[in-house]
Amino acid sequence: MTTIGILGSGQVGRTLARAAVTHGYDVVISNSRGPHTLSPLIHDLGPRARAAHAHDAASSGDFVVLAFPYATTDRLPAEALAGKVVVDTNNYMAWRDGKITAVEAGEKTIHELRQDMLPNAKVVKAFTHVQHHPPTGLGPEDVPDALPGLFRLARPRGAWDRRALAVSSDYPEAVELVSALYDELGYDSVDNSPLSESWRSAPGTPMWRHHVDGQTRAQLVANLQQAVHPSRTHRTGRPQI
Repeated sequence: MTTIGILGSGQVGRTLARAAVTHGYDVVISNSRGPHTLSPLIHDLGPRARAAHAHDAASSGDFVVLAFPYATTDRLPAEALAGKVVVDTNNYMAWRDGKITAVEAGEKTIHELRQDMLPNAKVVKAFTHVQHHPPTGLGPEDVPDALPGLFRLARPRGAWDRRALAVSSDYPEAVELVSALYDELGYDSVDNSPLSESWRSAPGTPMWRHHVDGQTRAQLVANLQQAVHPSRTHRTGRPQI
């Protein structure tokens, strides 16, 4: 049975852990405060989940999810992640993370910086434009059970309204792994590789406007193509002509 290591126990980590155990995966999850703080979550997730320190979670996973924002000060278990597919769920948000010059200038994406941080791993951007928390400001009549988007928008293969999610990596095997996982969780996939193209699915791009209610594969492809590179954008957000 495949085991997923998840580093981070916030909304993203918790939601992906729940989706994973629901689909028969084993999960080893960690956070920055220690395994003892995860007891309620592990109890809720059931016997397929256990808590661990970051190095153990990274070592135990057949592949690993990073469920926390990028920071230049991150100290990741690089040796334990070497050779593995590492799913980066982060979005660059300067208001939250502080401005990163290379990203602001359009020289590198946040996911290329993560790959630089983990040169021996196979970083893949995934799960970045589907909500991992219940929508706010909507009543139960609008969102039954107020489910996170990852669950609410899932559809069986072949459904006319099946949504799609983008995936970007410099490694085809990482794209293949994530695409299969998307399909299992109820989504089509769109390969937006390599990592240098992952800016097309960043916050503020055309496809991002649909991150609450999702978009079909054809719509996602079109929206990715319409994105304007940050290097052609003024600080006002208006494309240069």
